[in-house]
Amino acid sequence: MSSAPAPASAASAPAPAPFTADDYRARMARAAQSAADAGLNGVLVAPGPDLVHLTGYRPTATSERLTMLVLSVEQDPVLVVPTLEAPDAELAPGAAALTLRDWTDGKDPYAVTAPLLDFDGRFAVSDNTWAMHLLGLQQALPATSYVSLTEALPMLRAVKDAAELARLEAAGAAADATYEEIVKVRFSGRRESEVAAELAHLLTQFGHEQVDFTVVGSGPNGANPHHEAGERVIEEGDMVVLDFGGLKHGYGSDTSRTVHVGAPSAEEQRVHDVVREAQQAAFEAVRPGIACQEVDRVARAVITEAGYGERFIHRTGHGIGVTTHEPPYMIEGERQPLVPGMCFSVEPGIYLPGRFGVRIEDIVTVTGDGGRRLNTTAREMAVVS
Repeated sequence: MSSAPAPASAASAPAPAPFTADDYRARMARAAQSAADAGLNGVLVAPGPDLVHLTGYRPTATSERLTMLVLSVEQDPVLVVPTLEAPDAELAPGAAALTLRDWTDGKDPYAVTAPLLDFDGRFAVSDNTWAMHLLGLQQALPATSYVSLTEALPMLRAVKDAAELARLEAAGAAADATYEEIVKVRFSGRRESEVAAELAHLLTQFGHEQVDFTVVGSGPNGANPHHEAGERVIEEGDMVVLDFGGLKHGYGSDTSRTVHVGAPSAEEQRVHDVVREAQQAAFEAVRPGIACQEVDRVARAVITEAGYGERFIHRTGHGIGVTTHEPPYMIEGERQPLVPGMCFSVEPGIYLPGRFGVRIEDIVTVTGDGGRRLNTTAREMAVVS
C-alpha cells in the first residue's frame, strides 16, 4: 500500500471547530418550524443521520430500546432515552439544547413518549424508525398519523451552512488526494479487491474516519454501477471505474473517475468523452431556481444524442451531507428547485453490458449564481499501468 505522506491540505489541515449547542438548537428550531409550515404537529427522530444532524447524538450501539427526539413549535425539544444510555446522551454536543427524559427497563416507553405528542396529531417520522416503535406509538395514541420525514421535509438537511460546507470541502479534498495517489499504483495483474483495499487505506490516511464504499469495476464489471470489488484480476486493456467515499469530520465524500490500463481504444475514448461532456454540461446547468430534474435532463440529453441513452441507467446525482446519499436527487420528476448551499453529486455514466462502463462524478454545491465543484481532479481519462 502507498506510504507517501499525506499532503497538508488533505490530512494535516486543522480540524474544523466543533458544532455548538447553539448550532443544534437552531437546527432543531428550524425542523420544528418546517414541520409546522408543512401542516404537521411535529417531528419524531430515531437514532440515525437525522438525530446526528439535529443533536450530535450517535448512540454507541444499535438498540431495540426506544430512543426518540420529539420536536414541536409548541414545546422545547425532548429526547426520550433508555436510562442506561442517558449518560451517553448527556455528553452529546447538542444535549444542552434539549431536555432528556429517560425510561427504565420494565416500563412502557410509549407511555413516557405519548404525553409529548398531540393526541390526534400528524407527525413526520425519520425514515429509519423501527416499525415496532411506530406501531407502539400508534397503539398508545390511535388518533395520531405519521408521514415519512423525507417525504414531508425533504429539505431538512439539504441546505448546508458555512461550517457544514467546510467539512464537505475537506472530505472532497481528501477524496481528491486519494485519487491522485491511486493512479500512481500498478493496476495490471492485481485483483480488484487489492485496489479497493488501497483506496480504503488512502481515504483513512487522508483523514476519513469512516470508509463507506470503494467500487473498483474492471473490464465487464465496470458495466455494473454498484459492482462490489471482487477477485477478478485487472488486465492490460481494461477500463476501470473507481467510485469511493466516506466520512471526514462527520461529512461525506463521493467521487468517481474512470481510468484505463494502457492505451484505450477509439471507442473507449469516445464513450469516456461523451460522459465527460455530459458531466460538464450538467455542472454548467447548476444554478439557483432550476429544478433538480433539469440537471438530470441536461446530462441525459448529451448521452442520448450520442446514441447511448439506454445505457445511462441511474439518476444523475444525489445529495450528500452527514450521509453519503441523501435528498435531494437529480432525477426526472424531482421538481424541487436548487437553493444556494445544496450539495449533491453530478455523476452521469454509460454502461455497456459484458464490455465496460464509464462514470465521472463530482460533488457540487449551489452558489448564488451557479455551482462550484468540491472535487477538482482531472476528469480526462487517466492511463494507468
